[in-house]
Amino acid sequence: MPSLHLRVTIATQTIEVWREEGLLKSYPVSTSKFGLGTEAESFKTPLGAFQICEKYGAGESLHAIFKGRKPVAEWSPDRPTGEEDLILARILRLHGLEKENSNSYDRYIYIHGTNQEDQIGTPASHGCIRMKKRDVTELYDLVPLGTAVQISMT
Repeated sequence: MPSLHLRVTIATQTIEVWREEGLLKSYPVSTSKFGLGTEAESFKTPLGAFQICEKYGAGESLHAIFKGRKPVAEWSPDRPTGEEDLILARILRLHGLEKENSNSYDRYIYIHGTNQEDQIGTPASHGCIRMKKRDVTELYDLVPLGTAVQISMT
């Protein structure tokens, strides 16, 4: 089977699933409200080539809250969370493949579900690629470990 790869486009705030040169799916995302970069503790989204190196959340509910990549509680949509950026549903952890983004693993750069779905489509995250809970669950089931991810401006 031809391999899948993902393309995250900052300009359009989308993530696309490709098989060779054929587009299979496209989802809206939210990248960092702090801009682009690779500095430690910057909360910026890094650019370049990555690989999905770890996956967390198989079988968990859409409302599972993750801390340290472990499910710790259930989020309730009617419970106010303010500006808290929760990691929900699933986690796809990224490993940077280039010198410039090689610290992405240590920076905990993920593709993950969010409690702030109303901000999807705009730069609003703390560095990660946020997705709607249902979308990240579908993506999680679709892509295997080792899947290539390219994050670029256009």
